[in-house]
Amino acid sequence: MVIKVAGIPITLSTAGGALIAGIVFGWFRAIHPTFGRIPEPTIWFMNSVGLNVFIAVVGITAGPGFVKGLQQLGVSLFLWGIVATSVPLIIGMLIAKYVFKFHPAILLGICAGSRTTTAALGMICDAAKSQVPGLGYTVTYAVGNTLLTIWGMVIVMLMT
Repeated sequence: MVIKVAGIPITLSTAGGALIAGIVFGWFRAIHPTFGRIPEPTIWFMNSVGLNVFIAVVGITAGPGFVKGLQQLGVSLFLWGIVATSVPLIIGMLIAKYVFKFHPAILLGICAGSRTTTAALGMICDAAKSQVPGLGYTVTYAVGNTLLTIWGMVIVMLMT
């Protein structure tokens, strides 16, 4: 569904729609706990196999563009990608640890949420043998997903 405001098309996109649907159905499940019950084996399957297949498909899809970018721009594209990905996380972890004094499990959950990486949260929870990292994940995931949705559209509109 697209709404035009002053000639500018505004839409939720797939990610925004999924986020809003998740919020609505999560709220509905909180009110009616029998709604949307998923058996434990199905949850395990979706977490283990579903996330891995998703990551594989993203990698397969992004591979040709990445190789073309490396051919055009050289290894500097790869190195700047490492810097752009690592530096904000390292600075965030240092601030969270030394300024805010967050527990390491919550801190790692925050980092996974800020990058909207559910697979990383699963790995962190498995390593910690606890669901505590999920406490840090939730808010940063929602904010990260919202900003990703909004700013993705803004950047595309600015580029065209």
